[in-house]
Amino acid sequence: MKDIVIISASSSPNSRLNGILQFVKEKWTNEGIKVCQVNIGDLPTEALIKSDFNNEEIKEALNKIEKSIGVVIAGPVYKASYSGLLKIFLDLIPQNGLKNKVVLPIFIGGTIAHLLSLDYALKPVLSVLGGNHFVTGVYAIDDWVIRDYQNHFSLSNELTERLNKATEELSEELIWLAVRP
Repeated sequence: MKDIVIISASSSPNSRLNGILQFVKEKWTNEGIKVCQVNIGDLPTEALIKSDFNNEEIKEALNKIEKSIGVVIAGPVYKASYSGLLKIFLDLIPQNGLKNKVVLPIFIGGTIAHLLSLDYALKPVLSVLGGNHFVTGVYAIDDWVIRDYQNHFSLSNELTERLNKATEELSEELIWLAVRP
């Protein structure tokens, strides 16, 4: 089975999104699936903004996507849509950069009112990038991820169930892709 790459639009190491991504990464790693991560916030700002395709860190991030078969697109929701940081990075992915890949969107926001941002804001852009094989996305509310004073995260039962279902669905799709001729 090929790799899964997690694209994280978290702008802070203390973000609740990181607690979610830590959960899914550990789950897949325990299943023997190789998982790598692209933290957009760690990429050089000027290279991102200027779409510098010659920058080595940008090349490496795009190479991780190219070599993967599963892609998790994760980020916070602000004002009913994904962050500008995620948009800047998505603009760097080649026209068919998500073709033949299984995509799992994971968003987190302050209210359930932004739930449809997965379907109406993110998926159209991913479709333009060749993404047409989506598994059930996960939208989490901030209150479902508790961060303690040592920056350890605990997830609500509802969020854990949703993440388990989504990660299992992605794993199953990857197995089916591997056995198809």
